[in-house]
Amino acid sequence: MIATVYNRKNPFQARLSRMEVLTKPGSSKDTRHFEIDLSGSSMEYEPGDSLALQPQNDPALVSSLLDLIGADPEQMVGEKTLFETLHDDLTITEPGPRLIDAIKKETPGSSFADAMDDPARKAMYLYGRDVLDLLGEHPEIRFTADTLLPLLKPLQVRLYSISSSLRACPEQVHLTVATVTYESHGRARGGVASTWLAERLADHTRIPVYIQPNKRFRLPENDAPIIMCGPGTGVAPFRAFVQERRVQGTNSKAWLFFGEQHRSSEFFYEEEWNAALQDGSLTKLTTAFSRDQAHKIYVQHKMMEEGAEFWKWLDEGAIFYVCGDKTRMAADVDAALHQLIEKHGGKTDEGAKEYVEAMKKEHRYHRDVY
Repeated sequence: MIATVYNRKNPFQARLSRMEVLTKPGSSKDTRHFEIDLSGSSMEYEPGDSLALQPQNDPALVSSLLDLIGADPEQMVGEKTLFETLHDDLTITEPGPRLIDAIKKETPGSSFADAMDDPARKAMYLYGRDVLDLLGEHPEIRFTADTLLPLLKPLQVRLYSISSSLRACPEQVHLTVATVTYESHGRARGGVASTWLAERLADHTRIPVYIQPNKRFRLPENDAPIIMCGPGTGVAPFRAFVQERRVQGTNSKAWLFFGEQHRSSEFFYEEEWNAALQDGSLTKLTTAFSRDQAHKIYVQHKMMEEGAEFWKWLDEGAIFYVCGDKTRMAADVDAALHQLIEKHGGKTDEGAKEYVEAMKKEHRYHRDVY
């Protein structure tokens, strides 16, 4: 019997089996642990892989958009109603180039058209605005369902680093997701996928999913030590790594750097890490809670504090993994890596750069950043 291949065109219809809020009272964030049931799918994944899921738009936003253009939500669009099409298939939280060009064409010489021709002004104008905003700010343009739908982008799948080992959690996949919510232009907003997962999933809700392999972010096949740096939700793949190591019974060394704002309210999976330290699937845990003291302390600062031992692990052939924020964290961690190699490895600035480049070529420096 040939196993079913699940992909974007043919996702598996999974179900939510468990959800837990990881953040505790006092946190300004809302980060959650999701356990998704894959029973009957025969889906396989490895630690380091991602789960692709197809989210749905906020029905309240869909209704507001339909009200604005005066469209009938029950109007048929192919085999779906207009409401279902906007809810399931199209991006309405981010205006696409076709919609922008259409409004420009209808408003020649306007401040909007001028702003869209200047990259800096365009980025500033569009920041925090969705399709409803743009249509509401141009009431002189009479959009209908027939004219609007072709101007909208398809609703894209979202990728989340898997935070479980399949061998440790058969027929399940776990995710660690921060719920994105914010205010912009007088309205409450939310991330499409994160708010869908946190606020609108019921036991019967279908979650279309498939596995997105990440062969460049794998546990080593040998006994090389590993150092993992995963602040916030970036810790997800390393939970999978530690679970896998426990199942394998590996004796190689593993060091985790984890960071968040407050130890009391945002120390995700604390009990699991302590248990892993006890059973040896984790050798060392270093934490950085940035707001628990007057000056902010991040994982890169802890790397520098532990620089002598960090270099010792590297000198023993350790593999370094980084997961999380691409904009600032990954760059700061990379800079700290160069500095500690220079300081504790007795290298020049150029020598440290060459060492890091050699790590990359030898597949000893892996980044999963977004």
